[in-house]
Amino acid sequence: MVSIKDVAKHAGVAISTVSKVLNHYPNVSEETKKKVNAAIAELGFVPNSIAAALSSKQTGRVALLLDVNRHVQTVDEIPMQYILGAINRAKELGMDVITVFFTMIQEMDVEEMTRYFQSQSIEGLIVCGLSKQDAVLHKLIKSEKFKVVLIDAPGIGIHTSNIHVDNVKAQYDVAKKFIIENKAKKILYISGKKNGYVSEERMQGMKQLAEELGLTLFTRTGNFSELEARKITMQYAKRRDAIICASDMMAIGAMKALIDMDIYRPVCGFDGISLMGYAGKQMHTVRQDFKQLAARAVDEMARLMEGHEGQEVVLPHQLIRIKYEDVIT
Repeated sequence: MVSIKDVAKHAGVAISTVSKVLNHYPNVSEETKKKVNAAIAELGFVPNSIAAALSSKQTGRVALLLDVNRHVQTVDEIPMQYILGAINRAKELGMDVITVFFTMIQEMDVEEMTRYFQSQSIEGLIVCGLSKQDAVLHKLIKSEKFKVVLIDAPGIGIHTSNIHVDNVKAQYDVAKKFIIENKAKKILYISGKKNGYVSEERMQGMKQLAEELGLTLFTRTGNFSELEARKITMQYAKRRDAIICASDMMAIGAMKALIDMDIYRPVCGFDGISLMGYAGKQMHTVRQDFKQLAARAVDEMARLMEGHEGQEVVLPHQLIRIKYEDVIT
């Protein structure tokens, strides 16, 4: 049986260095990591923690991967809703869910990610917030070493499902209702982030509506940030009739900017988070049930683990006007 001592000798490094690579210490050079990982692959070394996990009788363990938006100035409730929905449903099904943030694995390559999850007996990944730029995660998903459920990202395979609302239609529907009610023609649209699947889909819905209604659409990217949306609104709102934002957090930033500017422009959001009720004005938005979305993702993961093939699951959305009375109890 290959030992950590054998790996160290083969790579020409100390045993402690191999341990640091295996445990993802930050102060190890890329060159050393490559040498150690190459030795691990050539010798077929399996760390004790992974070997124990692979021989364990524990099944149904799932990692919930979350990309927490670090640009938001207030606590974003959406990740917490995902966590609660996933954990509660997993408990009902007798599954175990752990939470992993993208920042915890962003420096790892595919092999390191695989070992990281295997060392914790992970059989499935529920991924929230995947973007086109997450190249390593895309490779991990394509490796089919884990069952995968993608929330708000495309992808279907033998071991991969995706679950989402119809973002194109939802953005189209809420914007159309909002624009007709406010008789607006010149629209400031604050998009999400570049290379984001959800952002591109919502942009597609806006473009379809602009063409249909003959709107003048002026678009800027807000990165789902309240602060960025505030800056964009301060700079461009005066020359527009209305503001549509691809998230409620950005809508809150836009509304606060308008108050500071002492001008009125109707604002529309997307997501239906409770913080919208504290913005001071009623706003059109799309309500998504994030707890239910995560719970359905766990249901889909259980289905994959039973041996079924991946599929697309589309959940309904609801158009609402959220106000303070809706969120107080």
